[in-house]
Amino acid sequence: MISTPLALFNGSYLGRKPTGIGVVARCLINSLDSELVHLLDPLGGSRPGSIPIPGNLMPEFGIKGHLRRLIWTQKVLPRLLRQRKVPLLLSPVPEAPIFRGVRSVVFAHDLIPLRYPQPTPLLAYHLTYVPIVLHRAVKVLCNSEATAREVHTRLGLPTKKLFTIPLGFDKQSISPLNLKRKPFFLVLGRHDPHKNIVGVLKALSLLSETEIEVWFVGPQDKRYTLSLKKIADNLGVSKRCRWIPWVSDNERLRLLNTCQALVIASFWEGFGLPALEAMACNTPVIASNAGALPEVVADAGLLVNPKNPGTIADAMKQIILSSSLRHSLVTRGQSRTEIYNWERSARLVESLLYNLCP
Repeated sequence: MISTPLALFNGSYLGRKPTGIGVVARCLINSLDSELVHLLDPLGGSRPGSIPIPGNLMPEFGIKGHLRRLIWTQKVLPRLLRQRKVPLLLSPVPEAPIFRGVRSVVFAHDLIPLRYPQPTPLLAYHLTYVPIVLHRAVKVLCNSEATAREVHTRLGLPTKKLFTIPLGFDKQSISPLNLKRKPFFLVLGRHDPHKNIVGVLKALSLLSETEIEVWFVGPQDKRYTLSLKKIADNLGVSKRCRWIPWVSDNERLRLLNTCQALVIASFWEGFGLPALEAMACNTPVIASNAGALPEVVADAGLLVNPKNPGTIADAMKQIILSSSLRHSLVTRGQSRTEIYNWERSARLVESLLYNLCP
């Protein structure tokens, strides 16, 4: 048994209603060896070696939670590492102390806030703090080759500092349920502009099959959601849209197993975990041909031009009309998911931590 872990896992981002990066963080820490990596736990779980931290630091507390987390990261986190004589910080987000000599290994999931900057209070965080963290980290873990290339070209990080760690999915909780498919397409994720929800709404308006709906499941945003609903109304499809802010894991699984297909038509994704989860549920995927989505989906989905709603509509129509296409995509998706699993991801991370420790 190892008396001192190789790293502390920065769990300050973990929340009770995780989406996106929060789901990735939860799945990764659940797959890492609890003797090698101790969790800084805001949720009071029972993981061996976990260390309790404040429970008001996660994204669900909004900008106040974000600011509290950043202050806690700079002031408290270095002390926790020193007290326990742990050599490394492992962070599932690009956040780490920058003034205390902490050796950090951090994830870079994407650079979307730099690619599509928004005038928000967090803009300075993305423009200054995140690049500093990435440059000072001893290793930066990228969840796709597309993300690694962008971190290298946009921020100038040397390729020797970048390490690609493909994500996975929980095979115990994400699986086919063999339920009857219903007449709706599913979109998972926030309402940020780069998610291209407008393009999906326009595609829906082009479908002659008026019984088809699109269900948008993800956190609503006062900056965007209302305008998206107005666009749906102007396009005449508001009655064919459902806007669902959050669902439980069980409900998410049910939706993935009953939709016609998952639509992920983003202008850019650093990975695209929902596409992987859909394939694991034997659900066809309509994915953008941008970012890491072609890398993740390959030939197991229908790739579309996100700037052309007509191509999205055509793909939706093909899914509706062609049972042979659906069967082919499901078969290829089953093979595709074998490449990705959290156990493999966790072993890669643990091997890297061993190599970095004296």
